[in-house]
Amino acid sequence: MISRRSFLHTSALALGSPALTSIAQITPSAQKTVLLQCGWATKNIGDIGHTPGTLRFLEQYLPEAKVILWAMNTTEAVDAMLMKRFPKLEIVKGALTKEGGAVQEAVKRSDFFLRGPGMGQSTDFMIYCQKLGKPWGLQGQSYFPDMVTGKDAEKRIALLNSAAYIYCRDSKTLKLLQDVGVKPPVLEFGPDGCFGIDVRDEAKALARMKKHGLEEKKFITLQLRTHSPSSPGVDDKRPQKLNPLHPTPENIADDTRRAKVYQDLIAMWVKETGFKVVIAPEVNKEMEYNKKFIYDTLPDDLKPYVVNFDEFWNVDEACSFYARAHTVICHEPHTPIMALANGTPMMHTFSEFHSPKCWMFKDIGLEEWAPEFDATPATKMFDILMSIHKDYPAAQAKVKKAMAFVEERAASQMKVLKGVIKA
Repeated sequence: MISRRSFLHTSALALGSPALTSIAQITPSAQKTVLLQCGWATKNIGDIGHTPGTLRFLEQYLPEAKVILWAMNTTEAVDAMLMKRFPKLEIVKGALTKEGGAVQEAVKRSDFFLRGPGMGQSTDFMIYCQKLGKPWGLQGQSYFPDMVTGKDAEKRIALLNSAAYIYCRDSKTLKLLQDVGVKPPVLEFGPDGCFGIDVRDEAKALARMKKHGLEEKKFITLQLRTHSPSSPGVDDKRPQKLNPLHPTPENIADDTRRAKVYQDLIAMWVKETGFKVVIAPEVNKEMEYNKKFIYDTLPDDLKPYVVNFDEFWNVDEACSFYARAHTVICHEPHTPIMALANGTPMMHTFSEFHSPKCWMFKDIGLEEWAPEFDATPATKMFDILMSIHKDYPAAQAKVKKAMAFVEERAASQMKVLKGVIKA
């Protein structure tokens, strides 16, 4: 019997090159390509962490696909981290609006456009994909209500309905989209991509621990989100100003009051356990303000137990560090996500003002570890922390159970994506 390959080769030689071209044109490519738009900022390890986490989900559950990353904001260090972990990754940079540019070419070469986790603000890529007839989907998205009920809401809803699928990272966003009439073929809960993160930098994390005299599982971490402006100071144009250029007296009073809650929590933790506390940054801008609001005003007898980081870090070092923490506490959500991804218990002291993504932890079965900041006194936060401390194996088992649910939802989403790109 003659093989199919031999048949094609012999036929091409007999018929000439035009026949070979024709055969090539009708033979479908075995490998499909997914273009992932992600990497919103590098001054926030949560925004960095979305990317390697989502890439890990793609690698694990769609290994046969080629992945192109459209990196919105990146650095040499972030690129190097990504390429070390994902050596087959192709990275493109630039604007979608540049005719014939790298991004437009990448969209044309891809079989699917996947927008990574974040707040669903842009619609440019939806319009462009629609123009090309390119299927697209959203992974791990949250929406403020006025994004789908305010100006141009009908146009946005119509665009969202053209998605192949939409996975919301919190149940509140899911219900919001359902209520306003968003009805793509698939509209479900799906985890923020950061849950998939597995990048590590052991050497840097261990060196940092040694520098500050930290012992594995004998320190907690925390970080407050303040109303301070981002750097450089640019007025926040979002519907809810999360980083006001000129904080009001009320903003400053909020920050001072919340910082005092953390200070009281630190005092109770140190008194009860003798373990240390690390003020560890998720967001670069908060390093200055956490020092000002929390560390600088601590009593002198507490300061020897508190480490205030004075240099920012990359997400791989942070993950290696959080893997060795006892418990991670944060006003931001992505530091707790990184802790969970590395088997460490967490507490997300949330303020829903920042976005509905705070409900992610309730949605994966960890509601009791997600107290609302302004409704929860330090004594209650301490009770939650001590419940973790007093039965640490049970807390670790709870982390494992939550992450198993996350993996199930990630696998389900990737199965849907596989079906779309094979269709």
